[in-house]
Amino acid sequence: MNERHYDIAIIGAGPAGLTAALYSGRALKRTILIEVGIPGGELLNTEDVEDYPGFPSVKGPALAELMAKHALSFGATLTTAQVTAISVDPDGTKRIELEEGEPYTADAVIITAGGKPRKLDVPGEQEYAGLGVSYCAVCDGAFFKGRHLAVVGGGDAAVEEATYLTRYASEVTIVHRREKFRAQPLLVERARQNGKIDFLLDTVVEEIVGDKTHVEKVRLRQLPTGRVEELDVAGVFIFVGFLPNTGLLRAHAEHDSEGYYLTDANMQTSVPGIYAAGDVRAQLTRQVTTAVGDATTAAVAATKLVEEMAHQKLPLSVIGG
Repeated sequence: MNERHYDIAIIGAGPAGLTAALYSGRALKRTILIEVGIPGGELLNTEDVEDYPGFPSVKGPALAELMAKHALSFGATLTTAQVTAISVDPDGTKRIELEEGEPYTADAVIITAGGKPRKLDVPGEQEYAGLGVSYCAVCDGAFFKGRHLAVVGGGDAAVEEATYLTRYASEVTIVHRREKFRAQPLLVERARQNGKIDFLLDTVVEEIVGDKTHVEKVRLRQLPTGRVEELDVAGVFIFVGFLPNTGLLRAHAEHDSEGYYLTDANMQTSVPGIYAAGDVRAQLTRQVTTAVGDATTAAVAATKLVEEMAHQKLPLSVIGG
């Protein structure tokens, strides 16, 4: 047996990847789960999860630990490595290249690699990253006790993280480029009722300003009037979306205008034997529950495909299309 070859390879160990590993492991398929860091994905950066069935409220890292233990109990192999590319050999075998070490191969791949924070791309953002500019309230909020903070964004993450930051900050100002929020109304209402949160709507960040060692203020522009003003803050927390980690696949897979994979009902991309689940897939919502559902479907479909390959003894390039 080729020790580097697996039935199913799963790229990324967030909620989607862990669920896929659970189902493929239960199906007794030789499964490898590849993750660059600690399993859990964005759950590790989430203080409270209140919308996962069966858990009225659970800490994100605690839920991640439970999911990881459950998934690996069915026999999947977890390895820590940086995947650099996923390619398809002429016979349909999937090749997973690593930053270090020999590549893995698999009959089917499920990509659950999530995404990375979208940047504002304004002056000062890169210069003050880690010096007051942050993309993770849970990671960095405690460094700003008693300080005024700005949160940029209008989705669920921005509003939730702004509320979380009020446990440390003296005041939190949410800066949003539109008049209306994309966040769930319940989350917005909670924020409006929090005496530490105020709002600057129809406003964009023009520049993040500091003294070379830490952030001191943000320069803002009001969209209706064009008026520029400055807001004294000690930190800027940016939550304006994620960029999907879909650049690993060397074969062309259909995707939407933002780079998210387009899949069929079985979560298969346009590349036979390559599946996508969670935050890399185009869909209406990106929640833990949808990631888990995607991954269940992907793992079951990949399992059936691998079994069909074994039964027919045909290369994936023949039966996968």
